[in-house]
Amino acid sequence: MVYDLVIIGGGPAGISAGIYAARKKLTTLFLTSDFGGQSIVSPDIHNWIGEPSISGTNLAKKLETHLRQYENNDLDIKTRKAGLVKKIDMVDNLYTLTTEANDNYQAKTVLITSGSKRRKLEIPGADKFDQKGLTYCASCDGPFFADKDVAIVGGGNAGFETASQLLAYAKSVTLLHHRANFKADQITVDKILAHPKMVALTEVETVEILGDQFVTGLTYRNLKTGGLKQLDVTGVFVEIGFSPNTDFVKHLVEVNNYGAIKVNPLNQQTSRPGLYAAGDCTDSLYHQNNIASGEGVKAVEDIYNYLHLKPSKQLGDKQNIQE
Repeated sequence: MVYDLVIIGGGPAGISAGIYAARKKLTTLFLTSDFGGQSIVSPDIHNWIGEPSISGTNLAKKLETHLRQYENNDLDIKTRKAGLVKKIDMVDNLYTLTTEANDNYQAKTVLITSGSKRRKLEIPGADKFDQKGLTYCASCDGPFFADKDVAIVGGGNAGFETASQLLAYAKSVTLLHHRANFKADQITVDKILAHPKMVALTEVETVEILGDQFVTGLTYRNLKTGGLKQLDVTGVFVEIGFSPNTDFVKHLVEVNNYGAIKVNPLNQQTSRPGLYAAGDCTDSLYHQNNIASGEGVKAVEDIYNYLHLKPSKQLGDKQNIQE
Protein backbone atom coordinates (compact mmCIF):
# COMPACT_ATOMS: atom_id res chain seq x y z
CA MET A 1 0.00 0.00 0.00
CA VAL A 2 1.16 3.52 -0.77
CA TYR A 3 0.05 6.00 1.89
CA ASP A 4 -0.71 9.62 1.17
CA LEU A 5 1.20 10.55 4.31
CA VAL A 6 3.40 9.01 6.98
CA ILE A 7 3.72 10.89 10.28
CA ILE A 8 6.70 10.05 12.48
CA GLY A 9 6.39 10.96 16.18
CA GLY A 10 3.66 11.10 18.81
CA GLY A 11 4.07 14.51 20.46
CA PRO A 12 1.70 17.47 20.09
CA ALA A 13 2.91 18.21 16.54
CA GLY A 14 2.41 14.67 15.30
CA ILE A 15 -0.94 14.10 17.00
CA SER A 16 -2.37 17.41 15.79
CA ALA A 17 -1.20 16.53 12.29
CA GLY A 18 -2.70 13.05 12.54
CA ILE A 19 -6.12 14.41 13.52
CA TYR A 20 -6.14 16.92 10.67
CA ALA A 21 -4.91 14.35 8.15
CA ALA A 22 -7.72 11.97 9.15
CA ARG A 23 -10.33 14.72 8.87
CA LYS A 24 -9.05 15.48 5.38
CA LYS A 25 -9.36 11.78 4.45
CA LEU A 26 -5.66 11.38 3.69
CA THR A 27 -4.58 7.74 3.97
CA THR A 28 -2.12 8.14 6.82
CA LEU A 29 0.33 5.89 8.65
CA PHE A 30 1.16 7.17 12.14
CA LEU A 31 4.40 5.78 13.59
CA THR A 32 5.41 6.44 17.19
CA SER A 33 7.06 4.72 20.14
CA ASP A 34 4.89 6.61 22.64
CA PHE A 35 2.54 9.56 23.00
CA GLY A 36 2.94 13.00 24.57
CA GLY A 37 6.47 14.11 23.76
CA GLN A 38 8.94 15.59 26.23
CA SER A 39 6.26 17.06 28.50
CA ILE A 40 5.13 13.65 29.67
CA VAL A 41 7.55 14.00 32.63
CA SER A 42 6.09 17.34 33.77
CA PRO A 43 3.93 16.97 36.92
CA ASP A 44 1.85 20.09 36.27
CA ILE A 45 1.56 21.99 32.97
CA HIS A 46 -0.09 25.42 33.06
CA ASN A 47 0.40 26.67 29.51
CA TRP A 48 -1.45 24.09 27.41
CA ILE A 49 -4.31 26.08 25.94
CA GLY A 50 -7.70 25.00 27.27
CA GLU A 51 -6.26 23.26 30.35
CA PRO A 52 -5.45 25.58 33.29
CA SER A 53 -3.60 22.69 34.93
CA ILE A 54 -2.76 19.22 33.62
CA SER A 55 -0.01 16.68 34.23
CA GLY A 56 2.19 15.53 31.38
CA THR A 57 0.83 12.00 31.76
CA ASN A 58 -2.78 13.13 31.50
CA LEU A 59 -1.99 15.39 28.56
CA ALA A 60 -0.45 12.43 26.74
CA LYS A 61 -3.53 10.31 27.44
CA LYS A 62 -5.87 13.02 26.15
CA LEU A 63 -3.81 13.50 23.00
CA GLU A 64 -3.76 9.77 22.29
CA THR A 65 -7.49 9.42 22.98
CA HIS A 66 -8.30 12.25 20.58
CA LEU A 67 -6.12 10.78 17.86
CA ARG A 68 -7.61 7.29 18.23
CA GLN A 69 -11.10 8.70 17.63
CA TYR A 70 -10.04 8.81 13.97
CA GLU A 71 -8.38 5.40 13.82
CA ASN A 72 -9.95 3.60 10.86
CA ASN A 73 -9.13 2.74 7.26
CA ASP A 74 -7.73 6.25 6.65
CA LEU A 75 -5.58 6.45 9.79
CA ASP A 76 -3.34 3.50 10.66
CA ILE A 77 -1.59 3.91 14.04
CA LYS A 78 1.42 1.72 14.77
CA THR A 79 3.26 2.00 18.08
CA ARG A 80 6.71 0.48 18.24
CA LYS A 81 8.37 0.42 21.63
CA ALA A 82 11.56 -1.07 20.17
CA GLY A 83 12.23 1.85 17.87
CA LEU A 84 10.93 3.72 14.87
CA VAL A 85 12.25 4.71 11.48
CA LYS A 86 15.93 4.11 10.90
CA LYS A 87 16.08 5.45 7.34
CA ILE A 88 14.07 7.30 4.71
CA ASP A 89 14.89 6.98 1.00
CA MET A 90 13.36 8.27 -2.22
CA VAL A 91 12.54 5.45 -4.66
CA ASP A 92 10.56 6.01 -7.89
CA ASN A 93 9.22 9.36 -6.62
CA LEU A 94 7.92 7.75 -3.44
CA TYR A 95 9.33 7.91 0.06
CA THR A 96 10.35 4.50 1.40
CA LEU A 97 10.66 4.21 5.18
CA THR A 98 12.56 1.39 6.86
CA THR A 99 11.99 0.77 10.55
CA GLU A 100 14.39 -0.73 13.06
CA ALA A 101 12.29 -3.91 12.81
CA ASN A 102 13.01 -3.87 9.04
CA ASP A 103 9.42 -3.16 8.10
CA ASN A 104 9.06 -1.07 4.93
CA TYR A 105 6.40 1.50 4.07
CA GLN A 106 5.85 3.76 1.10
CA ALA A 107 4.24 7.20 1.01
CA LYS A 108 3.75 10.18 -1.25
CA THR A 109 4.59 12.59 1.58
CA VAL A 110 6.23 12.39 5.01
CA LEU A 111 5.88 14.61 8.08
CA ILE A 112 8.67 14.30 10.64
CA THR A 113 7.64 15.24 14.19
CA SER A 114 10.30 13.18 15.94
CA GLY A 115 11.10 15.84 18.55
CA SER A 116 14.38 16.19 20.36
CA LYS A 117 16.21 15.11 23.46
CA ARG A 118 17.22 17.80 25.91
CA ARG A 119 20.81 17.48 27.00
CA LYS A 120 20.67 16.31 30.58
CA LEU A 121 22.74 17.69 33.42
CA GLU A 122 24.89 14.68 34.33
CA ILE A 123 26.10 15.47 37.82
CA PRO A 124 25.26 14.05 41.28
CA GLY A 125 21.73 14.96 42.35
CA ALA A 126 20.47 15.88 38.87
CA ASP A 127 18.50 12.69 38.33
CA LYS A 128 17.30 12.54 41.93
CA PHE A 129 15.79 16.03 41.86
CA ASP A 130 14.54 16.02 38.26
CA GLN A 131 11.02 17.57 38.45
CA LYS A 132 11.62 18.15 42.17
CA GLY A 133 13.09 21.61 41.78
CA LEU A 134 15.31 20.80 38.80
CA THR A 135 13.56 21.44 35.50
CA TYR A 136 14.23 21.82 31.80
CA CYS A 137 11.28 24.11 30.95
CA ALA A 138 10.91 27.67 32.25
CA SER A 139 7.68 28.33 30.35
CA CYS A 140 6.16 25.22 31.96
CA ASP A 141 7.47 25.54 35.52
CA GLY A 142 8.54 29.15 36.03
CA PRO A 143 5.40 30.29 37.89
CA PHE A 144 5.98 27.65 40.58
CA PHE A 145 9.04 29.62 41.70
CA ALA A 146 7.42 32.97 42.41
CA ASP A 147 9.41 34.92 45.01
CA LYS A 148 12.05 32.16 45.16
CA ASP A 149 15.78 32.18 44.53
CA VAL A 150 16.57 30.17 41.39
CA ALA A 151 19.57 29.28 39.25
CA ILE A 152 20.09 28.68 35.53
CA VAL A 153 22.80 26.40 34.16
CA GLY A 154 23.78 27.52 30.66
CA GLY A 155 24.94 30.73 29.01
CA GLY A 156 23.47 30.58 25.51
CA ASN A 157 20.41 32.31 24.10
CA ALA A 158 18.14 29.71 25.70
CA GLY A 159 19.66 30.40 29.10
CA PHE A 160 19.10 34.14 28.82
CA GLU A 161 15.59 33.69 27.44
CA THR A 162 14.87 31.52 30.47
CA ALA A 163 16.28 34.25 32.70
CA SER A 164 13.99 36.78 31.05
CA GLN A 165 10.97 34.62 31.88
CA LEU A 166 12.05 33.85 35.44
CA LEU A 167 12.75 37.47 36.32
CA ALA A 168 9.00 38.06 36.11
CA TYR A 169 8.44 35.60 38.97
CA ALA A 170 11.56 34.90 40.98
CA LYS A 171 13.10 36.73 43.90
CA SER A 172 16.54 36.35 42.32
CA VAL A 173 18.04 34.60 39.29
CA THR A 174 21.66 33.40 39.16
CA LEU A 175 23.04 32.16 35.85
CA LEU A 176 26.09 29.88 35.86
CA HIS A 177 28.26 29.55 32.76
CA HIS A 178 31.47 27.57 32.31
CA ARG A 179 33.11 30.03 29.91
CA ALA A 180 34.33 33.59 30.35
CA ASN A 181 32.08 34.87 27.55
CA PHE A 182 28.42 34.12 26.92
CA LYS A 183 27.20 32.48 23.72
CA ALA A 184 23.99 34.53 23.71
CA ASP A 185 23.47 37.66 21.62
CA GLN A 186 25.21 40.63 23.22
CA ILE A 187 22.09 42.83 23.17
CA THR A 188 20.19 40.13 25.07
CA VAL A 189 23.05 39.65 27.53
CA ASP A 190 23.32 43.38 28.28
CA LYS A 191 19.59 43.77 28.78
CA ILE A 192 19.18 40.78 31.11
CA LEU A 193 22.28 41.48 33.18
CA ALA A 194 21.07 45.03 33.80
CA HIS A 195 18.10 43.70 35.76
CA PRO A 196 18.53 44.28 39.52
CA LYS A 197 17.45 40.71 40.40
CA MET A 198 19.93 39.11 37.96
CA VAL A 199 23.39 37.71 38.79
CA ALA A 200 25.76 35.92 36.40
CA LEU A 201 28.72 33.74 37.36
CA THR A 202 31.25 32.94 34.64
CA GLU A 203 34.02 30.36 34.48
CA VAL A 204 32.21 28.14 36.95
CA GLU A 205 31.13 24.53 36.75
CA THR A 206 28.04 23.16 38.47
CA VAL A 207 29.15 19.97 40.23
CA GLU A 208 26.22 18.84 42.40
CA ILE A 209 22.52 19.48 43.02
CA LEU A 210 21.67 19.60 46.71
CA GLY A 211 18.43 18.89 48.50
CA ASP A 212 16.29 16.72 50.74
CA GLN A 213 12.91 15.95 49.18
CA PHE A 214 13.29 18.95 46.86
CA VAL A 215 16.16 21.14 45.67
CA THR A 216 17.73 23.35 48.33
CA GLY A 217 20.82 24.47 46.43
CA LEU A 218 23.78 23.54 44.28
CA THR A 219 27.54 23.37 44.51
CA TYR A 220 29.76 24.93 41.86
CA ARG A 221 33.49 25.04 41.21
CA ASN A 222 35.44 28.16 40.27
CA LEU A 223 37.39 27.02 37.21
CA LYS A 224 40.16 29.56 37.83
CA THR A 225 40.87 28.71 41.47
CA GLY A 226 39.35 25.26 41.81
CA GLY A 227 37.47 26.38 44.90
CA LEU A 228 33.97 25.08 45.68
CA LYS A 229 31.01 27.23 46.75
CA GLN A 230 27.39 26.55 47.60
CA LEU A 231 24.48 28.50 46.17
CA ASP A 232 21.18 28.32 48.05
CA VAL A 233 18.28 28.08 45.58
CA THR A 234 14.98 26.23 45.44
CA GLY A 235 14.93 25.85 41.66
CA VAL A 236 17.51 24.92 39.03
CA PHE A 237 16.69 25.47 35.35
CA VAL A 238 18.92 23.59 32.90
CA GLU A 239 19.53 25.11 29.45
CA ILE A 240 22.52 23.30 27.99
CA GLY A 241 21.06 22.60 24.57
CA PHE A 242 19.13 19.82 22.86
CA SER A 243 19.72 17.12 20.28
CA PRO A 244 17.06 16.78 17.55
CA ASN A 245 16.03 13.21 16.69
CA THR A 246 16.94 13.52 13.02
CA ASP A 247 19.75 11.04 12.31
CA PHE A 248 17.49 8.93 10.08
CA VAL A 249 16.82 11.79 7.65
CA LYS A 250 19.94 13.98 7.63
CA HIS A 251 21.04 12.52 4.30
CA LEU A 252 17.87 13.77 2.61
CA VAL A 253 17.24 17.27 3.94
CA GLU A 254 19.11 20.38 4.99
CA VAL A 255 19.86 20.61 8.71
CA ASN A 256 21.54 23.31 10.78
CA ASN A 257 24.72 22.97 12.84
CA TYR A 258 22.77 21.28 15.62
CA GLY A 259 21.09 18.73 13.38
CA ALA A 260 17.69 20.46 13.41
CA ILE A 261 15.76 20.22 10.15
CA LYS A 262 15.53 23.50 8.26
CA VAL A 263 11.94 24.33 7.33
CA ASN A 264 10.05 27.05 5.53
CA PRO A 265 8.07 28.67 8.39
CA LEU A 266 5.17 29.41 6.04
CA ASN A 267 4.32 25.75 5.46
CA GLN A 268 6.85 23.51 7.33
CA GLN A 269 8.27 22.27 4.01
CA THR A 270 11.87 21.07 4.12
CA SER A 271 14.45 21.37 1.36
CA ARG A 272 12.94 18.30 -0.31
CA PRO A 273 9.45 18.50 -1.88
CA GLY A 274 6.88 16.34 -0.12
CA LEU A 275 8.97 16.02 3.03
CA TYR A 276 7.81 18.18 5.94
CA ALA A 277 8.86 18.64 9.57
CA ALA A 278 7.25 20.23 12.63
CA GLY A 279 7.97 20.72 16.31
CA ASP A 280 11.20 20.35 18.24
CA CYS A 281 13.10 18.50 15.50
CA THR A 282 13.09 21.67 13.36
CA ASP A 283 15.01 24.94 13.36
CA SER A 284 11.89 26.88 14.42
CA LEU A 285 12.73 29.84 16.62
CA TYR A 286 10.49 28.77 19.51
CA HIS A 287 9.84 25.27 20.83
CA GLN A 288 6.71 24.75 22.93
CA ASN A 289 3.77 22.32 22.91
CA ASN A 290 1.24 24.81 21.57
CA ILE A 291 3.61 26.00 18.85
CA ALA A 292 4.44 22.43 17.82
CA SER A 293 0.74 21.61 17.60
CA GLY A 294 0.13 24.57 15.30
CA GLU A 295 3.09 23.62 13.12
CA GLY A 296 1.70 20.11 12.70
CA VAL A 297 -1.64 21.52 11.58
CA LYS A 298 0.05 23.97 9.23
CA ALA A 299 2.07 21.17 7.66
CA VAL A 300 -1.01 19.02 6.95
CA GLU A 301 -2.86 21.96 5.41
CA ASP A 302 0.02 22.33 2.98
CA ILE A 303 0.42 18.58 2.45
CA TYR A 304 -3.20 18.41 1.32
CA ASN A 305 -2.56 21.19 -1.18
CA TYR A 306 0.66 19.49 -2.30
CA LEU A 307 -1.22 16.27 -3.01
CA HIS A 308 -4.47 17.58 -4.45
CA LEU A 309 -4.27 21.20 -5.56
CA LYS A 310 -0.92 22.62 -6.56
CA PRO A 311 2.80 22.06 -5.94
CA SER A 312 3.92 23.37 -2.57
CA LYS A 313 6.69 25.90 -2.23
CA GLN A 314 9.69 24.37 -0.54
CA LEU A 315 12.30 25.77 1.81
CA GLY A 316 13.96 28.92 0.52
CA ASP A 317 11.44 29.68 -2.21
CA LYS A 318 11.70 33.47 -2.42
CA GLN A 319 8.48 33.90 -4.31
CA ASN A 320 6.55 32.07 -1.59
CA ILE A 321 8.12 34.20 1.12
CA GLN A 322 7.17 37.40 -0.71
CA GLU A 323 3.60 36.19 -1.11
